[in-house]
Parts: sequence; C-alpha cells; structure tokens
Amino acid sequence: MAGPTAAEAAPFLARLTRLDPDALVRLRPAGPDRVVLWGRVPWGVLVTRTVPGGAVGDVSVGAAALLRSLTDGDGTLPPSRDRDWRWPLPPGPGQVIEALPGSEVRRLGTAAARTLREARGRVGERALRDALLEYVPIVVTAGDKKIEIRQGLVQAVLRMAFMSTDSVGDVTVRVAGTWVGLAAEYGSVWLQNTPSLAIHVAK
Repeated sequence: MAGPTAAEAAPFLARLTRLDPDALVRLRPAGPDRVVLWGRVPWGVLVTRTVPGGAVGDVSVGAAALLRSLTDGDGTLPPSRDRDWRWPLPPGPGQVIEALPGSEVRRLGTAAARTLREARGRVGERALRDALLEYVPIVVTAGDKKIEIRQGLVQAVLRMAFMSTDSVGDVTVRVAGTWVGLAAEYGSVWLQNTPSLAIHVAK
C-alpha cells in the first residue's frame, strides 16, 4: 500500500513525534493524489495536514515508524495500529467564522510560552501550564453565539509550525458541529467541545 511522500509529510511527523515520541498518525484518502494526516498533541488537540501521496485507506500507524520509513526506508506503511486510535474526527472542513491576523495569533501564543518558560522549575508549574492551555485569549461571534478559542489551539498551531514564519497570512476560525478549529497556511488544529457546550452557528 502506498502512502504519503516524504517532502511534506516528514516535517509534520517530525514535529508530532517531538511533542510525543509515541504519537499515532491516522492517514485518510483525500483524492487520487492526496493524503490527510491526523495526529493528536499531548494536550488533546487534533492536528492535521493534507500532503501529496498515493492510494491509501483509512489506517492508523505509529508516527515515528512512518517517519523512519519515509526518510530512511522505502516509504511503505508500517504495521497498522488502528485499535490504538481512540479519538473522533471533525465531520468536515467546517464553516469559516472569522479570519484572525496571523501576527496577533503568534503574539498571543508567544506570550503564553514566555510565561511558561519563566515559571519553569517553580512549584505549581504544571498547574500553570494546564491553566494556560485552557485559557481563552480569543472570542469570536457568530450571530448570537460566542466561540471561544483556547490557548491550547493557538499553541498547537505554533508548535506544529502551521503558520508561515513571517505571520503575514490570516488564520481562520472554523466550526464543524461541536468542533472548533484554527486553519493556517500549513495545517489545521481542532478541539471538540463537550456536548453541553455544543456550538450552533446562526445562518
């Protein structure tokens, strides 16, 4: 079975395994010559990127094993680990609600990361990290609904390097059912709200 090509898939896999050496990656077809890669960062946000690739079914494999196969091997898919993938996916690309300046998204994420660095080694560092990831630095509205963008989404965009280095482009806020996402130049990140916090976008 063919899979993604190394040029665009390898950076995604390298960043994902840097955050979690045991991460899984789920591959899904996206047309005749495209493959969608899905992963999950340690703080629960799903990350995804569409890359060139040959025919592939819906299969989950070890991200590190796939990275090794693409960079040092023959590019074949590692053994399936479908039973280990336990997370639902958004139902689609979602509806664009707002466009945020990339520079502002980077500023908010960099400020939070700086706060964590300054707290490194102190008592309560973990509690501070968890609180920062749950903090809501951005709120956008759709009709009479408010959509909260948690810092965990912002950090996922930055840590996966989905934004261009100059931060010129916009980052779009998307909603798909109970999911809220940020879509940047090189990939998207998604977080599902609990059923009690489901978002309904006014049309």
